[in-house]
This record gives sequence, C-alpha cells and structure tokens, in this order.
Amino acid sequence: MAVDVLKSRSPGTRGKETLDAWVAEAVVGGVETLLVKPLTFMNRSGPAVARLLQAHGSAPSDLVVVVDDVALELGTLRVRERGSHGGHNGLRSLIEALETEEFPRVRIGVGRGEGRGGEGLAECGLSDFPREEVLVVPEAVGAAADAVECLLREGAATAMNRFNSRPKA
Repeated sequence: MAVDVLKSRSPGTRGKETLDAWVAEAVVGGVETLLVKPLTFMNRSGPAVARLLQAHGSAPSDLVVVVDDVALELGTLRVRERGSHGGHNGLRSLIEALETEEFPRVRIGVGRGEGRGGEGLAECGLSDFPREEVLVVPEAVGAAADAVECLLREGAATAMNRFNSRPKA
C-alpha cells in the first residue's frame, strides 16, 4: 500500500511485471527510484529483490524496504538503517538472499490482529482490518510513504527522528 501511495505521488508512473516483481520507475523524494512489489509470497521475496538489484547494478544499501509488522502496535512506524529480521519472515528472506542486514527499512505496525480472521498470523495477515482499525491504516501507510521520501531525501537519521513513534490515540 505504501508503494501505491509513492506511485500516486509520481505522476505518469507506470509499472510492469519482470523478474517476479512489479516494477515502476518513479521520482520519490526528488530521487529517481524503482518502486518494487515482489509478486512472490512475502517470506520468499528475497530472491526476487536480489535478482532486481543484480539486474540494475545496485547494492542492498540502495534499498528501502517497507514491511508490515505484527510485532508493532497498529499505526506505529519504525525506521531503521539496518538490522536483523527480528522474526519477520519477509526480512529474513531478504537478508538470506542478499547476504547482509545492511539495508534501510520502514516497518509499519499492524498489530497481532486479535479478532482479525482467525488464530494464526497468516490468517491475520491475509484478512481485512476490522472497522475500528481501518481508519488508522491509511494514515500509517501515508506516514510510511512520507518516511521513505524523507529517508531518500535527508537520510536515515532524520527519518528515524521524525517518524519513529507510538501510534496516536
């Protein structure tokens, strides 16, 4: 969803499917960028991202990864310059495929989703947000897009200071 917001902020951006991902050239935060949405399951996204980096001659440090995270309360953002996967299978796949933890990421808190589609995290991740949560999501996604733009324009330290927060009541 954050990639869709970034795409909408770059007029005329069109994407295509290539190398197991949807890819679009865009200007994000004043920087020419590739917007990428792997078309694989999240926990298998690493190889697709690695192939795209290789095809474009880019390094893992050139990435800004945006992921949802059940370990964070709904609406919370966490920007990090690098780090472990912290139990997140999508980040684990990226770290294994890229053989490094040295890439920035923006984590969007979605909570554990009690009452959202069943007992397991997979059901939670594939289900809709309940009515009482659905209004928080667009705000969090927009803030995540803002964080990506800030990260590209002003660097990780500024983005962390500005966007790492607790959700608003």
